[in-house]
Amino acid sequence: MGAVTSAPAPVPSPASPSTARAINDRLALRLLQESGPLTATQLKSKTGLSRPSVADLVDRLTGAGLIEVVGESGAQRRGPNAKLYGIVANRAHLAALDVRTDRVTAVVTDLLGHHLAEAALPVGAPEDAVAALLRTAHEAGAAPLHTVVIGAPGLVTPATGELRDTSGLPAWHRDLVTALQRTLPAVVVVENET
Repeated sequence: MGAVTSAPAPVPSPASPSTARAINDRLALRLLQESGPLTATQLKSKTGLSRPSVADLVDRLTGAGLIEVVGESGAQRRGPNAKLYGIVANRAHLAALDVRTDRVTAVVTDLLGHHLAEAALPVGAPEDAVAALLRTAHEAGAAPLHTVVIGAPGLVTPATGELRDTSGLPAWHRDLVTALQRTLPAVVVVENET
């Protein structure tokens, strides 16, 4: 009986430099969101990247307006203080739209989840009133409304985001995503409320 040989496992190809930079940038932004603000040394420690890679990353993210110097660290020791970097929270705003059988509530936050505004309407309000509700809630700041996420009862058609079987809600709720996409300069996403 002959020996059975298996094909060697494929060796993953290394990421291109641009892909590696994108991965590192996302990692740093996530760390700054969860644990920030952080110094470059702390970013180096938490990411495992080299000092030059972190310096490039900080320059790239600062140049893109995604992070900024928010303070200094190291006042207890001799020598220059280290810069603390944090996410530019007001670069864009996010909105959550909670559709219930009795009301529609909009909440607007910055990129770090800080609550900026909230407004509500009875569920029977017309669809243009819901867009106006979001605009009113968004006027809490000058940053553009980047994304609106809607939580609503009923089934969501994955391809279109259309709401189906929305018992207890006015018929216009079926076209809520389309209506908001027409009136708001933002990404609009709908999910079942559960």
